[in-house]
Amino acid sequence: MTAPDAGRGIGNGEETTTFGLPRDSFRILHVSTGNVCRSPITERLTRHALADRLGDPLWGGLIVESAGTWGHEGAPMEANAETVLADFGADPSGFVGRELLDDHVIRADLVLTATRDHRAQVVSMGHSAGLRTFTLKEFTRLVRAIDPATLPPLEDGVVARARALVRAAAALRGWLLAPTAEADEVFDPYGAPLPFFRSIGDEIHEALDPVVTALTGVPART
Repeated sequence: MTAPDAGRGIGNGEETTTFGLPRDSFRILHVSTGNVCRSPITERLTRHALADRLGDPLWGGLIVESAGTWGHEGAPMEANAETVLADFGADPSGFVGRELLDDHVIRADLVLTATRDHRAQVVSMGHSAGLRTFTLKEFTRLVRAIDPATLPPLEDGVVARARALVRAAAALRGWLLAPTAEADEVFDPYGAPLPFFRSIGDEIHEALDPVVTALTGVPART
C-alpha cells in the first residue's frame, strides 16, 4: 500500500509507520494560489536546502509539502518555475499540483503562505491553524528575532527544534510587525516572463535561508 503523499516528504529512515512516514514527524505545508508557481518553488527549495544542511538521505522526520487555495489538481508546475529550481540546483521532477484541503491543514505543523490573503484563507478553514500559519516572509522576520540558543539543540531532534521554533515565532507575532503592507508578500509570477520568475525565486530563496538554518541549527554551505 502506498502513502497518499508518497514521494512528497523527506525523512531519515527512523522507525516508521505502515505508510513509511516517521512516527515523530513535522509537516511543513507551503501554500499559494494555483500550486504551480510559488508554492512548488518554495517546497522544492526547502527540500534542497534541508538536503544541503542535513545530508542525503535526510533525517529528522521533516515532511515538506505544498498545495493551492485554488490548486490546479494534478497539474505540473509551470515551466518557468522548473527553470528557477534548476538555477538553484533543486529537483523539479515528479511534482503534481494539489488543491488545499482540510486534511492538509489538520496535519500541518507549520503552514507558510505566499501572501496574507492565503494566510487568512488557511486560518478561516479552522483546525486551530492560527498559531502555526504565517506568510513565508513573516515567518522569516520572526525567526531572525529568535535567539538560536533558546531552541533545543539538534541532538534533541529536528522535530523538537521545529516545534519550539513555531511556538517562539507565534509568541513574537504581535510584537514584531511588518514595516510595510507589502513586506510579507511574495507576488504571483503566473504568466510572467522568466526574469520575473527568477526574481521571485531569489526572494523565496532569501526568505528560506534563515528559516532552514533555524530549523536545523546548521548554516548553509558556503
